[in-house]
Amino acid sequence: MKEYINLGAWSENDIDCILGDSIHFKAPGERIALISEKFLSTPYKKTTLVGGVDESEVFVINLDELDCFTFIDYVEAMRLSGSFDEFKENLKRIRYQSGEVDYRKRNHFFTDWAEFNRRYVLDVTGVIGGDKTKKIIKILNENQDRTCLLQGVRPRKREIAYIPACEMDASVINKMMTGDYVGVYSELPGLDVSHVGIIVKKGKTFLRHASSREQCEKVIDQPLDEYIEGKAGIIILRPLMPLSS
Repeated sequence: MKEYINLGAWSENDIDCILGDSIHFKAPGERIALISEKFLSTPYKKTTLVGGVDESEVFVINLDELDCFTFIDYVEAMRLSGSFDEFKENLKRIRYQSGEVDYRKRNHFFTDWAEFNRRYVLDVTGVIGGDKTKKIIKILNENQDRTCLLQGVRPRKREIAYIPACEMDASVINKMMTGDYVGVYSELPGLDVSHVGIIVKKGKTFLRHASSREQCEKVIDQPLDEYIEGKAGIIILRPLMPLSS
């Protein structure tokens, strides 16, 4: 297995210290808040993973630049870990089905986490949205003309629950918790979400995310109500206490 590791300004010892500090927080959301805060202002880069149907998959750790999905990949793997070595192994389990480093086994879609990482996260969209929640059947990775968005990845039929942005009132937002992972629902064929981030509550409710906006292009905290304006809706995955091995 090929590896590419770029820790940027971090060192393995830095990561060990951060994870050692975070382990004192029992609630998953508190650990996620502490760890994800360390990534604030990290530069955004659209594509950092390496692999494809005609290209060998490389196990990448790049803490120097992030896209929205690798940001939550790293945070989720870190919150399950107590050391850098554990982080590497947990990242394989989070990013790939059965921890097998293979492009075809990569969790390309946000709802893949609810499907394949259910030991670690739970889809709570319906619980939080109640009767505001909408459900739709989608075939992920399949365009309207039935071609694949990602070559070499099998399309999957999946029921997706989401809360329309127009229904995101205080009764919904108050049920969200720090550490919840949020996917911005996409109405496009073949996709479940267009963006992902983390809920952080500090007076107001913020979305902590790797922003691709030209004026940002880094990890930021943005008021959730500001971010979701004009969006289709959201999907919410809640981190679970890890089961003992």
